Amino acid sequence: MAEEQLDYGTFEATLEKSRKLEADLQVHPENYKVLTGDRPTGRLHIGHLFGSLQNRVRLHKLGVPTFIVIADYQVLTDRDTFDNISENIRQLTIDYIAAGIDVTDGKTFIFPHSHVPELNQLLLPFLTLVTNAELDRNPTVKEEIAASGQKRINAGMYTYPVHQAADILFCKGSVVPVGKDQLPHLELTRTIARRFNDRFAGKRPVFPEPQPLLSEAPIILGLDGSQKMSKSRNNAIMLSADEDETARLIKKAKTDSERHITYDPEHRPEVSNLLLLISLASGRKPEQIAEEIGDGGSGQLKKLLTDSLNEYLRPLRTKRKELEQNIDYVRDVLRGGVAAAREEAIKTLEEVRTVMNMTI
Repeated sequence: MAEEQLDYGTFEATLEKSRKLEADLQVHPENYKVLTGDRPTGRLHIGHLFGSLQNRVRLHKLGVPTFIVIADYQVLTDRDTFDNISENIRQLTIDYIAAGIDVTDGKTFIFPHSHVPELNQLLLPFLTLVTNAELDRNPTVKEEIAASGQKRINAGMYTYPVHQAADILFCKGSVVPVGKDQLPHLELTRTIARRFNDRFAGKRPVFPEPQPLLSEAPIILGLDGSQKMSKSRNNAIMLSADEDETARLIKKAKTDSERHITYDPEHRPEVSNLLLLISLASGRKPEQIAEEIGDGGSGQLKKLLTDSLNEYLRPLRTKRKELEQNIDYVRDVLRGGVAAAREEAIKTLEEVRTVMNMTI
């Protein structure tokens, strides 16, 4: 196969297509299938909630069939520990359901991809459709390698985007909610789908070329003012935290020395981040909140954030506690998700084998 340069296109063009997709989803949700998910590296925090989880709940409530993959194999690509993967899978599932994902609708399924062998069998034919050079220059992979701090990079890290393609295409996912940083991964998935169809399927394509649905969710900074809220950096408020723990964490949050509170993300990122969180929890504009606090300083800012966030998260946390007392139900949800995912994957794999002339 002759090597070709992947075309990520312009971000502006992708954003425009995403807006048109969003408009059509509102009218014809039944025409699409969403694939989304997370790696089970720990429980979710409020950055996940406001950054991606609420968007998934919104799409799910529109009636779009949704597969939520818990990418447990991918945990092994950039870390040595695997002791907590099973528990993390269960905790992710609890977070999803507590946040509003309704797995009883018959259209929404949560599953770990390690339990769907047919999905993972797609990895081999997909690997024949990309070159080492394409994997090596994927900017997202480069960033993840740098962030992992590993001296020895295992092959799983490089094939991560191809495995992600299998996660998306096994159920013929047509919509993938992503951030800007994940666009290269999705473009590779689109390329794999296109190359598979061209090489094996002729005039009857097997796979759709999934479209990115760009999130317009704001970027949530860590409580320490760093670029990203993260459990590993100890700068996050977990969804599972209680109200007292939330108050303690917010009390330690970084602000600045200026007493008068203003919303200025460029020049006052830490203060503006806390105002943004109040806005997301209360539905009011951050500029309005800043004006109300005025000379109240960081003390009043943090108190308002504590009260707003605890009130907003109270129903979610109540649901979480109920689910943690009913782990058998959580396991049943996962088993049901695995069964539905395998049903989809078996059909897709049979179709793949047929067009590749591998039936017996």
